[in-house]
Amino acid sequence: MKPAHKTVPATLAWREGELYLLDQTRLPLEIVIERQDSAEQVWHSIQQLKVRGAPAIGVAAAYGLCVAMKPHRNQALTEFRAQLKHQAHYLESSRPTAVNLAWALRRMLAVAAHENAADSAMLYARLVAEAQKIHTEDTAICTGIAQHGVALIKSGMGVLTHCNAGALATSGLGTATAPMYLAHQRGTAFRVYADETRPLLQGARLTAWELDSAGIDVTLITDNMAASVMARGLVDLVIVGTDRVTANGDVVNKIGTLGVAVLAKHFGIPFYVACPSSTIDLATPTGAQVEIEERAPEEVTGFGGIRTASIGMRVGNPAFDVTPHELVTGLITEHGVLRAPLSAALQKMMQADSP
Repeated sequence: MKPAHKTVPATLAWREGELYLLDQTRLPLEIVIERQDSAEQVWHSIQQLKVRGAPAIGVAAAYGLCVAMKPHRNQALTEFRAQLKHQAHYLESSRPTAVNLAWALRRMLAVAAHENAADSAMLYARLVAEAQKIHTEDTAICTGIAQHGVALIKSGMGVLTHCNAGALATSGLGTATAPMYLAHQRGTAFRVYADETRPLLQGARLTAWELDSAGIDVTLITDNMAASVMARGLVDLVIVGTDRVTANGDVVNKIGTLGVAVLAKHFGIPFYVACPSSTIDLATPTGAQVEIEERAPEEVTGFGGIRTASIGMRVGNPAFDVTPHELVTGLITEHGVLRAPLSAALQKMMQADSP
């Protein structure tokens, strides 16, 4: 059996005081790792999806704040703190929908606010330590999701996933893919159907590539093939990731997730969402209140570098959609699998998880 992640490089790394990001826009044909030298570069790396996936964005943002503050280590403490808030606000503006981005930055600010540092250099060192802690926690969360979700995958099953909630979206085994990796390591024979995920093809470029690299039986399908594959009885389970789960259990994930959930409901297929606690947003009542990122029309008007739409065509390009909690069979978290009523289960879990 092939070992997991045989050829897939790490999504990000902090080495000798520098942040390195794998440029996922170049995958799978090129592996390019870029050192991040400024807040502006980190902002563009997040906005341009060089680093993507809610957990990975959170870790990258925490380290990105350290990158932003590194040149200010010799400033007076009051000036350093003011600059810290400014840079956190700036980085948070890179993408509005994934909750991990704001969560990580606010956590960094909270640590700074409660740190009684003697000077800016000491406070900077504390920020780096907190970013490293966020990184370590994310890896552990992925392992927890794997352990609690692996029992859902039985021998002979077909599992469908949408977009990329894999190792490339996190700093560990992934979220939606974590149970798949663990099941594979345990010798469970199953197959995966990966939606290509238009318009940016994260399923084709990332999910299918990383699962195949791990030796998992994966078949790439276009998004509009999902219904046909389900109708043929080839799918027994759906597992997707999420960029935000609101207080009532609504799931905000990559555009097309709602369609998969509706299909799963129609065909009687369990629809699970891998949900790290860092993506839970109890402050937002429902998915209706979430700002959905609208991306550039050029992502839709062309394909493979060739324009496919007429000049001047009006384009809608929301990056995410909202899947109502009624369509969700369960949330796979690092603490266990939550089932309906999801709002009560989420409240209970987050209260137990709070310090």
